[in-house]
Amino acid sequence: MSKILILDHGSQYTQLIARRVRELNVYCEIHPFSKAAMFANDPAIKGVILGGSPFSVHDATAPNTDISGFQGRVPVLAVCYGAQLLAKRAGAPVIRSTVREYGRAHLDNIAVSAPLFDGIHAGTQVWMSHGDSITAAAGNMEIMASTHAVPVAAYRLKGEDTFAVQFHPEVYHTTDGLQLLRNFVMNVCRCKGDWTPASFVDSTIASLRTQLGNDKVVLALSGGVDSSVAALLLSKAIGDRLHCIFVDNGLLRKGEYESVLHNYKHLGLNITGVDAKARFYDALKGKEDPEEKRKAIGSTFIDVFDVEAHRISDVKWLGQGTIYPDVIESVSVHGPSVTIKSHHNVGGLPARMKMQVVEPLRLLFKDEVRRVGKELGLDASLLGRHPFPGPGLGIRILGEVTPEKVALLQEVDHIYIQGLRDAGLYDQVWQAGAILLPVRSVGVMGDERTYENAVALRAVSSTDGMTADWCHLPYELLARISNDIINRVKGVNRVVYDISSKPPATIEWE
Repeated sequence: MSKILILDHGSQYTQLIARRVRELNVYCEIHPFSKAAMFANDPAIKGVILGGSPFSVHDATAPNTDISGFQGRVPVLAVCYGAQLLAKRAGAPVIRSTVREYGRAHLDNIAVSAPLFDGIHAGTQVWMSHGDSITAAAGNMEIMASTHAVPVAAYRLKGEDTFAVQFHPEVYHTTDGLQLLRNFVMNVCRCKGDWTPASFVDSTIASLRTQLGNDKVVLALSGGVDSSVAALLLSKAIGDRLHCIFVDNGLLRKGEYESVLHNYKHLGLNITGVDAKARFYDALKGKEDPEEKRKAIGSTFIDVFDVEAHRISDVKWLGQGTIYPDVIESVSVHGPSVTIKSHHNVGGLPARMKMQVVEPLRLLFKDEVRRVGKELGLDASLLGRHPFPGPGLGIRILGEVTPEKVALLQEVDHIYIQGLRDAGLYDQVWQAGAILLPVRSVGVMGDERTYENAVALRAVSSTDGMTADWCHLPYELLARISNDIINRVKGVNRVVYDISSKPPATIEWE
């Protein structure tokens, strides 16, 4: 399989480069810049993209990427920091900007004959985000574009297919950014654009059959998109040798345990439901700290899952719904010595389980998982399901979790989510949920004084959950939902709406 190699220097936009390349149906992988030499002889690599970085090329610890194994052999596109690094090596002046160049700019003097700018015209908007500037060309650099403030906005190294841009083509604000990436990937690198959901399904099923042979696999289903799609791929590959376990931890949404089991069985999956509510409630008793609650939920899940997995004889593999951002974030750009985020779906496995891990989705971004799920025929209600935290309502109940609080919040959440569905807004919201606050407030119901619970409603828009903005839901809808909650849920007399964005707030409250 041909691919584009993206070398990561720590930029917040690196994943976005990969997502844009994937939009062109071209497979790509992100790896730390320090691993470049490992791929120099890989014949599948048709091109290399150097990403941006928070570093200055003048920093003592700045990434010094070795692309000697690629340069002149395959096309290279250097973005922002990458462009400054190659310019510095060419002997060009790269100086610290007196004012950080951040925001919109417009390209002038575009070399329209250059293959990188095919179909892109002068005046096109680009997004700048850099502290260093290339102020002049040197050596074999040939300027291809500039802006009123940046004399070298894009250049090419003469005699080779090495291109560089000081702006970020991967971000939304660069109007023709996708066209520029298309020019590089399709025209310069000559990739075919044949990496589609259908081709992924076919190749993955074939690969799983080879990898797993006649072995059994156990997989923990959560009801979410990732584990559902992973289960379908495994089921297509090995049939009923896949054993799925769906644990009711008592922290799911109202009726979710029954509805998810029904949906999965409709798909023909070999699934076992486990009612473990009492064990989770016991583990959470007396715990108020969010981290303590997460650990209690995670360790209890491992214990329950371990017991159920041992009911199945000769299981050699654990299936997980790990996706590509989890894989990327588990490796520091400076190498394996620093872990940004460990990736697993079951909170860590005890050594006694002794199973190998199989991760059918570890190459896919979230939106790609949904497209593959659609290709596999996954029901739209599961495909479009909002992200739901692993600890469930346990981290949407601030303070101690009790069965009574869970029952109350389930009713509130059900009214809220159903209200979004009835208004036709559910699919326009990235994630929504209700939070039970650890406060009580005075109210009046039927001429009587009340002193009851307050709940907060949260709805955010996002593309990947890394950043999020609060949704501007219609006042009339919020008023109707608030009235329904207060009138129908005994114990609640106040509803508030969270208008915090991420950052600085997080999507979940705990």
